[in-house]
Amino acid sequence: MAKSFRPIDFQTPLDLNRLIIKNSPRHDEQVPMDVLFVGAGPAGLAGAIELARLVKQDNENGGGIGEVEIGVLEKAESLGGHNLSGAVINPRVLKDLFPELKEEDFPFRGKVKGDRFYKLTESGHVRLPTPPTMNNHGNYVASICEVVRWMGEKAEELGVNLFNSFPAEALLLEEDHVIGVRTTPMGLNKDGSPGSQYMPPTEVTAKITVLSEGTRGLLTQAYLQEQKISSNYPQIYALGVKEIWQSKNVPEFVTHTLDWPVPKSAFGGSFMYPMGEDLVAIGLVVGLDYKEHNLDVHKMLQQMKQHPLFKPHLDGGECLEWGAKTIPEGGLNALPESLHGNGLLMAGDCAGFVNVPALKGIHYAMQTGVYAARTAFKALKAQKYDSATLSEYDQTIKDSYIWSDLKKVRNMRQAFKSGFITGGIKAGLMTLTGGAFPGDGQHFEEDAAEEKSVNDSTAMENPGISKVDAVYMSANKTRDDIPSHLTVGKNIPSEVAEFYANMCPAGVYERQGDKLIVNAPNCVDCKATDVLGPRWQPREGGAGPNYRKM
Repeated sequence: MAKSFRPIDFQTPLDLNRLIIKNSPRHDEQVPMDVLFVGAGPAGLAGAIELARLVKQDNENGGGIGEVEIGVLEKAESLGGHNLSGAVINPRVLKDLFPELKEEDFPFRGKVKGDRFYKLTESGHVRLPTPPTMNNHGNYVASICEVVRWMGEKAEELGVNLFNSFPAEALLLEEDHVIGVRTTPMGLNKDGSPGSQYMPPTEVTAKITVLSEGTRGLLTQAYLQEQKISSNYPQIYALGVKEIWQSKNVPEFVTHTLDWPVPKSAFGGSFMYPMGEDLVAIGLVVGLDYKEHNLDVHKMLQQMKQHPLFKPHLDGGECLEWGAKTIPEGGLNALPESLHGNGLLMAGDCAGFVNVPALKGIHYAMQTGVYAARTAFKALKAQKYDSATLSEYDQTIKDSYIWSDLKKVRNMRQAFKSGFITGGIKAGLMTLTGGAFPGDGQHFEEDAAEEKSVNDSTAMENPGISKVDAVYMSANKTRDDIPSHLTVGKNIPSEVAEFYANMCPAGVYERQGDKLIVNAPNCVDCKATDVLGPRWQPREGGAGPNYRKM
């Protein structure tokens, strides 16, 4: 057994021939849109709403833009079904989108009453001053599922076309212009042949396609690679595992922690916050550049729930829902050097707009969706959809608070690659210098290129919810006889198989002797596998989790 390995050495490359379809013959079954948002999360829906509002205002004022067909594709069966976040929301973008609404009209669970920040040991905790970046004064706790469903209703009222159960599996290019997407077929048998409920893929065309497909977006990856669009640093990711509990002892404040159960060789922390009178959200987030091959974030969360800080809020309660997702943590220097192309814009988590020290990304996602809409509106008015016209989007972002916010903390996450103590010192100096220290241009590896050490210790204990039960609690709707959507590399050694089994929070991978067993229907689309192991691609519409309270 090897003492260490690099996950990237066992990962298959992206299949650009499948993900980028060039000069496909046009046919009558294409669905034409003017602007298409791929992904009905906060970014896509905010963009669709803003664009619909601009079109409506222009027509009411005699601007003459006329009818504009706005489409939003969503791979989940219902809006919000695939949306998961530690939702403590800065409301500024929603208030800008709906200035006529009062505070009680928004789909929030309550205003943040205060913050608590703790350093944990295995059996105790010490309260620390809350870092300024984590100050949630004026923010709200919310269910991101509920927010997305509410935004979807507002979008439909404005005439936006919402297409649920339509994952996009390929970008359509005509010459070097993006002209839309091809969706995933439905009703395939396990061997990939058409079944009795087969529905062929649909081509949805558009003058402008906005990729708002969320974290680790597959089409975003393919487009960046095909167009050779790089970034200063590689994007890096964390895996978050979250539960919603019904409890009689709901915490009053938003709580964040560092240290235990996360080892010193990894970067991460936990959260707990109230979600109304009887609901508690609790979760753990760990960077995927961790060192040990048998680290298991799901099991760490189960252990953490027994800690004296959390246990009193869960005792006598019931876990209602479980979920997992990855989070882009690279910051400003990991953003693509270009956020646009001919006929294309990129918004939200797929581009990487997350402020890690502030633990915030939702309002940035919404804001980039709004900026994409404004750029698209001007392009529609000018009837120009080329890269030069759409480049205004990049400049708008660079002139915005998003850019200035991210610039101040641009190397904060990377600092902790030096270890917890050294990283903490560097982070403090970055805060004092507004991000100037230690300067840019350092060299970092992508997560999959970081070595994993083979740890001979026994597997972690799991005192709580099993991975099988967790998948059930995500309301996973995937057929057992669906084709596998995971592309596994060849000749996977036993230690790498064990790594996949520990890394995946949903029990998709099992090591049986020297063999890797893949239970693809278990997948909740967290994308951790796509970062560090087998490649992910979208399944038929409606497959995957069906979150209701996350």
